[in-house]
Amino acid sequence: MQPPNSDTVELLSHLLDSVEETICLATDPEAETLNLTFALPVFAAFVERLAPILHGLPQPEVSETPAIRKAVETLGAELRRARVLVRSSAGSPVAVRLMEGCVRDLGRCLGLFLDAWGDALDEVKKEEIGELQREMMGVRFDGSKSVGVVDVEEDLVVRVKGGDEDELGVVLLELGILITEGLVREEGVCLIPVLLNRLASAKSDNRLKIILLLRSLAFHSDENKGRMAGIEALSSVVRSLSRDVDERRQAVGLLLDLSDIVKVRQRIGRIQGCIVMLVALLNGDDPSASCDAGKLLCALSSNTQNVLLMAEAGYFKPLVHYLKEGSDMNKILMATAISRMELTDQMRAVLGEEGSIEPLVKMFISGKLEAKLSALGALRNLSSLAENIPLLISSGIVAPLLQLLFSVTSVLMTLREPASAILASVAQSELILTNKDVAQQMLSLLNLSSPTIQLHLLQALNSIASHSKAKRARAKMKENGAVQLLLPFLTESNAEIRNIALKLLFNLSKDFAGELTEQLGETHLNILVNIISTSTSDSEKAAAVGTLSSLPVNDKKATETLTRLNLLPVLISLLGVSISASSTPTRRWLLESIAGVMIRFTVPWDKKLQKVSAAHGVIPCLVKLLSSGSVIAKSRAATSLAQLSQNSLALCKVKSPRWLCLPPSSQTFCEIHKGNCIVKNTFCLVKAGALSPLVQILEGKEREADEAVLSALATLMHDELWENGSTVLDKAAGIQALIRILEVGSLKSQEKAIWMLERIFRLPTYREQYGETAQNMLIDLAQKGDPTLKPMVAKILAHLQLLLMQSSYF
Repeated sequence: MQPPNSDTVELLSHLLDSVEETICLATDPEAETLNLTFALPVFAAFVERLAPILHGLPQPEVSETPAIRKAVETLGAELRRARVLVRSSAGSPVAVRLMEGCVRDLGRCLGLFLDAWGDALDEVKKEEIGELQREMMGVRFDGSKSVGVVDVEEDLVVRVKGGDEDELGVVLLELGILITEGLVREEGVCLIPVLLNRLASAKSDNRLKIILLLRSLAFHSDENKGRMAGIEALSSVVRSLSRDVDERRQAVGLLLDLSDIVKVRQRIGRIQGCIVMLVALLNGDDPSASCDAGKLLCALSSNTQNVLLMAEAGYFKPLVHYLKEGSDMNKILMATAISRMELTDQMRAVLGEEGSIEPLVKMFISGKLEAKLSALGALRNLSSLAENIPLLISSGIVAPLLQLLFSVTSVLMTLREPASAILASVAQSELILTNKDVAQQMLSLLNLSSPTIQLHLLQALNSIASHSKAKRARAKMKENGAVQLLLPFLTESNAEIRNIALKLLFNLSKDFAGELTEQLGETHLNILVNIISTSTSDSEKAAAVGTLSSLPVNDKKATETLTRLNLLPVLISLLGVSISASSTPTRRWLLESIAGVMIRFTVPWDKKLQKVSAAHGVIPCLVKLLSSGSVIAKSRAATSLAQLSQNSLALCKVKSPRWLCLPPSSQTFCEIHKGNCIVKNTFCLVKAGALSPLVQILEGKEREADEAVLSALATLMHDELWENGSTVLDKAAGIQALIRILEVGSLKSQEKAIWMLERIFRLPTYREQYGETAQNMLIDLAQKGDPTLKPMVAKILAHLQLLLMQSSYF
């Protein structure tokens, strides 16, 4: 048995004192008023029977303390309420009924004692407590109907004003019974101001009772509603909207009860925070409060100012209703509000879902100038959310926007800027492509517009050109002289316009690289190189380098020009800086673009250019890209390394004189080329440390770089190298990676991997080491793979002695 908890023992002692105090008060002759003469003795008798029960309770264990503490505290609170009732009920017409309820509440508390002590009580004690509980729960005081009417002003009103919280609770209960049974005459005249005044200072339980009484009074007459319509009275009720669940539920119910009065509807919206709290209740978890808040907001929406406040709180249904069915002035008011609001994306989404876009488009198309201007402002605000763009396009807004941009009517000129901004947003969706010739129309407007409109049109054109399904649109743009129109913008002083023009030029260059060379010429190549050298914007640099990377690598004239303009050292320096910087989408694009241009400077047919590139330090940067770049950058870096590696054998032989008697240095000796290999001179993949990162790409999850990586590794497997190449691949875990490609690679990747594996499996060592791992995938490819692979797969199976060389696979 654990020791008793001293705090609980002390509570029980206080409770016994409270019982004695209650008995003394109830048996005091001065307390026996006319209405309580027959009730008090019975009440006192019940309380006296509590004392021996409490004395006989066993000492509680520590583990039982929480439940026992709750039972003791609850009974103590009910005894305090009983004493307040006895003291304050003189002359009250409902005191007997309240006393009856008090006895029942004490009986309920005994139930808590039974639950709290549980098995610690013997059967006799349980039966004693249970019997007293049943008697108290079923008590009826005879004569409780013999009540008289009291003077509310002189008694109840005074007690509401001056009573403490305990007494206030009793008085409010009395008032509830009196009002329900119609025993108070002209009750609202004096009671309502007093109740509203006490509402501001009362505690939570009593505030709830006051609001319930006010609802009851409001139900009795419209005059009472009018007495609650003052701004201070309504403000007191509104404050309860932010309190606990029951209180705010009744508060919103009371405001709804009062809302059929015009003055109330006018005033509620002006109370600070009221509409915000109503919207919060509407969106809350309490169904009752949400329903009443919705009805009240509907009632308040007859006032347009309230509707705007609701919109600021994120409730747009009334606003959209006015857009659809309001007067012309109200439509303009609502559209103007949307245009000026600081909307979140969630708010824009709700406005789109509620159906605001279609009526706004109708206003723009068919309204007068003021309506057009307000509608465009609203649509511009809504168009910044991608989810709203399909709604704009389906509403048929594109053609009217273009028509407006072509207009030369002076009164419409102010509308052109928001119209072009909306087009820039709308063009972000591929659905814009359903409007044929839209790009050509925008191109024709470029040189006729102000800088702001030019910027928006260029943004729209760039979005169109960047869509995956926009090849036809890009072709149309090229046919309409888009490149020639864009070239002057490359020297534009406005950085935003220059930047977006460069991006658009880059997107167009991907499809028409050959024709782009003719149109650029040396002058504009020089401008692009200058941008790369001097611009402080990574985005500008990436677009300029990306455009150059699209030029055909076999265009010798372009290569000579770019070499003469010293592009190579600029790019290598930029590559080194960008690799070490933190990764961002723009930096990744820049690295991809630089890696693309490096393919031009490492072409295998120009060894002199390769040496220049290597001398500038391109190879270490390319190797680093294999580990830190995007999959596109890795693929392009691998392509450049493959091109360099194609010449490694020949360069190594040149650098290894036959008459040299001394063996090569261990630092320069190359185990694959069997000669002196210095990276800057022979471009050797092994000496460059490229094998490991190349193999890691094959082992990764991304497959887009596989073909380029395999092309680079294949340079180690040429006729004079394949045995040494097999050895270095094995050391770099490359053979296992090649076998994996048989399962996960594309057809071209599988073809390259099989070509290398066929050579590797000519060697007994590797047949024994890897043959069993590879055979299942090889057999699967032979049976189910592409027919073009079968002859080479059959050769490998023959090496593994799983197939005869005379097989039909050959």
